Amino acid sequence: MEQKTDAYFQYPPNLHELDLATLVSMYRSRGEPQKAPAGSYFACTFTRKMIKEGKWWFGLYYSQRAWDHLLTKGSEGFPLTEVELNILGLAMAQPEGEPPKRDLVEKNCGVIPKLGYMIVNDLKQFGFLNEDENHHLRITPRGEKALQGISRRIYEHKFTDEMLLINQQRSISPMPEGKKKAESSEQTSLF
Repeated sequence: MEQKTDAYFQYPPNLHELDLATLVSMYRSRGEPQKAPAGSYFACTFTRKMIKEGKWWFGLYYSQRAWDHLLTKGSEGFPLTEVELNILGLAMAQPEGEPPKRDLVEKNCGVIPKLGYMIVNDLKQFGFLNEDENHHLRITPRGEKALQGISRRIYEHKFTDEMLLINQQRSISPMPEGKKKAESSEQTSLF
């Protein structure tokens, strides 16, 4: 299914290069207001206008107005991305007739499983997902509203299974298998 817009939050494609401590710190800091140092400005990623303060998203800055515009209907203030669409969609679609296991969802959400783990926890905390004692994930009515909001934003259509990364021809793994072992042993410099 073809995406109709890119006016939604997106995770950087090279998050697999970060060590876990940096990834956790960046994930937890998303949405925090930041003020530019005296005599400096930020540029709003969405509007390209200069701003004195903005909300931070993995090194990018958004004015409050742009941030509010990128929040989707039913998200209740949670910045949803295509990754959350995949997580909520897998929980709703139930590909094998029963709710999917958490590890399956984390591996097929479109980001590295460590980040998928944190996102699933946040979606549970927001009341969008429930997890039972067997680690099956189920979408809640609040989660269904959030899923429909991000689906309509990205695809201008109500959610269907075709939107799921696992059902598309795109790569599910954020890093080629051959590179995983070589890159996991060394720290990549981001500078």
